[in-house]
Amino acid sequence: MQNDSTVSRRHLLGAAAAGAAAIGTSAIVAAPAEAAGGRGRPSRIPLDKISVQLYTLRDQLAIDLDASLAELREIGYTRVEHAGFVGRTATQFRAALDRAGLRATSGHASIPQPFDAASWEATLEDANIVGNKYIVHPWFGQAANGQPIRDSAIYKAFARDLNRAGALARKHGLSFGYHNHHNEFARQDGGTRTGYDILTGETEPGLVHLEVDLFWAFRGAHDPVDLIHQNRGRIRQVHVKDLNNAGTFADPGTGFIDFARIFEHSREAGLVEYIVERDDAGSPPRTPADALVTAEVGYDYLANLRF
Repeated sequence: MQNDSTVSRRHLLGAAAAGAAAIGTSAIVAAPAEAAGGRGRPSRIPLDKISVQLYTLRDQLAIDLDASLAELREIGYTRVEHAGFVGRTATQFRAALDRAGLRATSGHASIPQPFDAASWEATLEDANIVGNKYIVHPWFGQAANGQPIRDSAIYKAFARDLNRAGALARKHGLSFGYHNHHNEFARQDGGTRTGYDILTGETEPGLVHLEVDLFWAFRGAHDPVDLIHQNRGRIRQVHVKDLNNAGTFADPGTGFIDFARIFEHSREAGLVEYIVERDDAGSPPRTPADALVTAEVGYDYLANLRF
C-alpha cells in the first residue's frame, strides 16, 4: 500500500515535473529532422533501457521503501541501479523490488582497498541475489587532502585491482564497470596523461566496462563524445544528469548538456543503459519527495528525446 503523504506530494508536484520535462524536450521534439542530422527517421532510447540510480532517492527510500519503489514503477521505470540496500539484506531488498515490479539490473559497490578477494566475492553474491547484470565501482581519484590524485603509480595500482575485481565478477556471471567523477581527469605526474587515461589504458576491456557520468565528465573538462571515440564499444552505461548555470546539478533536460548530441553515438559507445541521476535531488533545500519529481522529469525527458 502506498503512503498517502508520498503519493499526494508527488501528485502535487506532478504538473511542475511534466512542465519541466516538456520545456527540456520541446526543442528536440519540434525538430526531429535536425536532431537526426539528416539521417532520416530519428533515433530514440528504448523505454526498457531507461533506469534510475537510487542514490538520487536515498532519503525518500529511507522514509518509505515500498511506496517509493512503487512510484518509480508508476512513472514508467522497469529497471533501477541500486547504491546499497537501504538497510536491508540483499534478499529483503530483492523482495521489495519484486513487489514493485522492478529489476535492479545494475548496482554500485566499492571494491575493497586493499583488495580482498573473499570480501569482494561476498559482494558479488549479494549482487546475484538482487538480480544484477552489472556491478560498478562508484568512486576513486581523491587524495586524503581532498585534492585530486596526481600520481600515476596510484592509478596503475588501482587499475590492477579493477582487473582483479572484473575477473571475479565475470566468474559470477556479472559485468564489472567503473563510474567516473571529475577527479580522474586530472593530469598525472605533471604530464598530459590523465588518471582516466591510465584507468582505461591499464584495465582490460573484457573485464572492466565504463559507466560514464556525463555531468562529471563535463565538470572534468572532457567532452563525452570524445570519450566515446576513445573507448568504442566499452561504454555500456551512462549517468544522465544535467548541469545548471551555477555549475551544479539540474534535472535531465533542464540544463546545458546536449544529450541528443551525445546519444547520436550510442551505438559506437556500446550503450545498453541510460540511468537518470541527480546527486542533490532530495537534499535541502529540496525535500526527499522532490527526488521523485527528478525521477519523473528524467524518465519523461529520455522517453521523448529524439536524436
